Formats: sequence, structure tokens, C-alpha cells
Amino acid sequence: MTANFEPLFTPWKIGNVEIKNRIVMLPMEGTNMIQWEAKTGFVKGIEELYRDRKDNHVGLFIPGLIPLISIIGEKWAYKHPEVFEPVKPIVNEIHESGAKIFFQLSAGSGRSMLLPPMLKPFVKDGLLKKASSKMIMSKWWYSAPDPDEPNVWDPDVKMDLFTSEMISQFVYAFGQTAKLCKEAGVDGVEIHAVHEGYLLDQFAMPYTNHRDDPYGGSLENRLRFACEVVKEVKKVCGEDFPVSLRYSVCSMTRGFNEGAVPGEEFEEVGRTMEESEKAIKILEEAGYDMFNCDNGTYDAWFWAHPPVYAPLNLNLSYVEHIKNFTSKPVVCAGRLQPDAAAESIAAGRIDAMGVGRQLLCDPEYITKIKEGRLDDIRPCIACHGACLPFNGLNGKGTDIDPMHIEMGRCVLNPWTNNETKYSKEKAKRPKKVAVIGGGLGGMEVAIQASLRGHTVDLYEKTDRLGGVFNAAAAMSFKEKDKELLAWYDREIKKSSAKVHLNTEIEDLASLDANIIVVAIGAKARSLSIPGGERAVTAVDYLDGKVEAGDQVVIIGGGLTGCEIAYDLTLQGKHPSVVEMTEYLVGARGICMANSSMLRELLRYHQVPTYLKSTVESMDETTVSIKTPDGVKQVPADTVIMSVGYTSDQRFLPQAKENGKKLLSKKKIYFVGDCDQVGSLKTVIKQAYELVQKISY
Repeated sequence: MTANFEPLFTPWKIGNVEIKNRIVMLPMEGTNMIQWEAKTGFVKGIEELYRDRKDNHVGLFIPGLIPLISIIGEKWAYKHPEVFEPVKPIVNEIHESGAKIFFQLSAGSGRSMLLPPMLKPFVKDGLLKKASSKMIMSKWWYSAPDPDEPNVWDPDVKMDLFTSEMISQFVYAFGQTAKLCKEAGVDGVEIHAVHEGYLLDQFAMPYTNHRDDPYGGSLENRLRFACEVVKEVKKVCGEDFPVSLRYSVCSMTRGFNEGAVPGEEFEEVGRTMEESEKAIKILEEAGYDMFNCDNGTYDAWFWAHPPVYAPLNLNLSYVEHIKNFTSKPVVCAGRLQPDAAAESIAAGRIDAMGVGRQLLCDPEYITKIKEGRLDDIRPCIACHGACLPFNGLNGKGTDIDPMHIEMGRCVLNPWTNNETKYSKEKAKRPKKVAVIGGGLGGMEVAIQASLRGHTVDLYEKTDRLGGVFNAAAAMSFKEKDKELLAWYDREIKKSSAKVHLNTEIEDLASLDANIIVVAIGAKARSLSIPGGERAVTAVDYLDGKVEAGDQVVIIGGGLTGCEIAYDLTLQGKHPSVVEMTEYLVGARGICMANSSMLRELLRYHQVPTYLKSTVESMDETTVSIKTPDGVKQVPADTVIMSVGYTSDQRFLPQAKENGKKLLSKKKIYFVGDCDQVGSLKTVIKQAYELVQKISY
């Protein structure tokens, strides 16, 4: 371990509980040991996720939240002590490793409640809402401090009033549920949350609380609910039982569904830093022993879940500042890097480093830091593609992606939260595997297959590995993507796979292999437009084959097109985006944190966007765009086409011919975009699962 990381591995205390080092594994969706929403009970198999991490130098574990009451059936968690029994063995294992564990208890979502289409009719005004019972949608989950507050995911849905009687019941439930946690052996609890715009935070902030009862008005009144909670927990569990608070230092919110981007001057409608300085003192005096900090609300979600566009160490300066106003320890989260965290801890500016999704991506992350093996770390690229993959078609909930039910996974590490599904054992009958295509999918197959004991040859027709991801990583804010390419290159070299660069395969039958994996990706689509020959593809631009001029028109407002537009603004250029639908970044499976931040960045940089528009023609200087307001002539030094991809199926006829041979000894598989155009998640998962299949 290099000396600059030593501060990360010093002990500290939360109340009377000593933590062996300064690393906190943060609570995340999909990491909870007890689920208590639509489904209830102990999460079977979750112990394997913690077994992979408990001996890897995490000091404090905080699993994902436990709501006090279920969505369906209105079952109070504290009335079901039996669900806390199964957590005891894994809690004991964590203690045996020298680590500590807090359970996070949640008051719920309020107006941040996720609303899949099937539930909307039961919470909107009308006969279904009046007729629905607690067996369909609990009132506790769609109530908020103010009546008629707009739901984050669907502003057409208004919330009901969270009454003072409901508050009293919740305060009592916090105490009783904390008691069950203590009896299960956990070392403390964390209250969720005056943070991220959840229910307790909605009470705390002026733009979501206009009550005229004891829970509204002054700052003290708005924090009353959160203060009563910690007092109740201390009364029930004892003053020595530590209670942490998940805390957003500042809201970074311009209004409903409007977030501020880093560096923007704006009028805060939520918690300002000035108010936060007072609030944290009130909360400390009420009894909180630690503050687990970042920034944001669901209206500015990307501060609490920073995507690739967010600067590294996004929240550090805010958390360092707020520490000056409390005597209790503070934890900082938000793309926090270990060198910056260690420096801040050594200087006494924060007390611990919060690590979330990086520990899903690489369970040995902290061990590799401690052993000085930084190059071996599989970097989290802040894509949220499997750890938090829910958003609506427009990023605001009009068509919630059902994939949200599987959270806490990792795009780059399919093993995470699938430990009971997959195997890492050597193949019983090793095979000769030929992989055609050296993109991330092909490399993943080669690495995993060689680890399982297969003999692997990887063929790449160009002089470098990485495929289209080289272009995706080219943008200036993609530092972690570049690290990922370097990681894959090292992993391939460490593996037993033989790599053949500048080798194009044309005849599958010529390969000496039992298993042939085709992973050649996709081809960029183009549009037939008068004058369209002057347009360049997004990949060619990102690969550096074309230099963009000052005025750039980008055809296609999906993820890649909008990322290119943002990158061009950072270069001082002037892009415009043309999108045929009514939304920018509207595809399913892109986390709202990512899509909303990208849209807000384009807003902030004043990028012209033409929605529900098409390109009619172009010449050497101008693009003619048909918009809902008529045809516009937009100056263009460069035109970039970013309208998606089509699968490269050149090998499909050979595969079909091979399939007709009853005694063929070769099996041919297609992986990634050449099979069906998807995402990085689908490519890596498909590659991983193929190796699982051929290893049995």
C-alpha cells in the first residue's frame, strides 16, 4: 500500500462503536437483506453478495433500505420479527471479519414513489382509487407532506396528505423496527432519509412542505419528523445504540423535475447550504451520531447517483464544508476517488469514504487499493445500466421499464447478485473456442472462457481491441471508460487466450474449434436524405476520422447523439440536435440519473434541440429541418449521423449451413450486437452466460 492511502485504513468511531477503517459500503437498491415493498421477507441468496465483500477490507456495511410498511397489504415490518432471524448468520460472519453493519430504515418515498403503469389507475383520482384497498396500493406510499404534490415520475399523479396521525405511527414503527435490528445483532441503524427528496426530506424542504401544523413552517418544524424518529430509536434501543442519518447537504434543485448542473448559478428551492448549516446542528442535537452525506433530490437525481457526466469527487467540497457545523462524523459519497478521500480524511475534512457501485463492479476494490494493485481494479463507469436501470421512456416515468425489479447488479460484472445462479468452476470438458471480434463482448467471452479452462483464440481484424467501445470512450468526460479499455487489455494479456490482431476471418469452417463465437458487432445505420453523403457517422467522428467544424448538426437525439453534443460544447463548438421523437435520450433501460443530467447539461449549455423533427435535405453549408413550427435552415459545418445500428449478420448464412450438418462438430453462437442490437449490459451478460453454458 502506498503511503497516500494509509488514512483510509485507520480506525474511527460512530458513537461508542469502533469501525476498523474508513470505508463504508453504501446502501444501494438490490443490496438489502430484507425486502419490504411489493415483496416481503428475507432476500434469499443475498448473503453471497456480502461473503464476496466481507473479507475485502470494508469497515462498515449498510445494506439497502428496509421500509417500515409494505406497499401491498400494509404489513408493518416490526410486526414480523421472524424476517429478521435469517439475517443473523451473515451478520455474525461480517462481525467475524472485523467489520460492522448498520441496517437502513426508510419512511418511504412520498412524491418520489415509483409508479409502474399498472399502479397509476389506483393512485389517480377516480373510481379505481376510491375502490382500491390496502391490498393493491398502500396509502402510506402515495402520501406526502403536501396534498396535491406532483409525483416525480408522473407529474399528472398528485399525492395524498401524510397526516400527523400517520407521522406518529411511523415514529413508533421506527423505534420498534430498530429494536428488531438491534436484537438481530446489527451495530446501529441508519435513518432514510433527510436525503434525495424522499419522504423525510420532503418534510424538511420548503418547496415540498407548505404545512401550517407543527410539521411545517420554520426549519425546526420541518425537521421535527426526523428529530422525533431519532429520539424514539434512542428511547427504545438506548442512548449508546448508534443512529446515522442519510443526509443531502444541498438539494441542488431548481424546481419540480428540474435539477441544477455542477457550476450553475441558480435559485435553490430546496435546502440551501445556509439552511443546511443550521439543519445539521438541529439534527445532531436531536441525537444523530453520524451523517452519511451527498447532495440532490429526485428532481436533481444525478447528484445522489452521479452518472458518467458528473465530475469525479462531485460532492466532496460540500461535505467537507458541512463537517464544520457538526461534531459528529461525516461520510462522503458521489464518485469519490480513493486518493481524494484519503487526503480529505488525513486533513480532518471528512471522516470516511462512502463506496457504492464500485463495490458492485469489483468486490475486491478495497483489497486492491490496500495491496497497491490499482491497475487490477475493474472500474465502475457510472452507467447505472444494471445497478439502477429504471427510467421512463422520457426519463420521467411515462413508461417505466420493468427491468427496475432487478437492481443491485452490474453491467460489467454479471456475477454480482447472481452468485447463486452462476458458477466459476473449471469446465468438466474443456473445449477449443474461437472468438471472432475483439470488442468488449468478444473479450469478455475470451477472458471468461480461458478462466474456465477452455483453449481460446481471439481474432480481431483491426490492429486494436475494444471495437466500437473505443469510439464510445473517446469523449473527454469518459475517463473511466478509458480505464475500462485498459483493464480489459490487461485482463486479456493475463489470460491464456491467444489474440490474433489484423486477422480477418471469412470462413468459419476453416477454424480449428469446437465452439465458434461470433461477436463482430453492428454497422452504423444511415438515412437516405438529399445531400446526405456529406454526413459522417458518429463512430467515424468519435474515432477521429473526421474533425468537426464549429457549427455541427447531429441527426439523432439518443444517448450517443446527445453525448456528442455535450462533448462538442466542452470544446467550445456549437452543436444542434435533431430528434424525430418528442424526447431526448428516450430509450428504455437508461437510468433517469443519466438521461436527466444529460438533458440538463444540454439545457445549461444552450444547445438547440429540434424535437418531433426530421432532416429534409442538406447542402455544403446548411441542413433543412422540418419542425412542428415549419421548416428551418440550420447552418452546419459538419453533420453527424447518430441514428442507431443494424446487426452485422455476414456470418449468419454460414451458421445456418453448419446447422444443417447433422454430424457437425462445430457449434456457432452469436454474441452482442451482431445477434441483436442492444446495450453494453446485454453484450456482457450474453457473453458471460454463453461461457456458463459451454462450461457444463
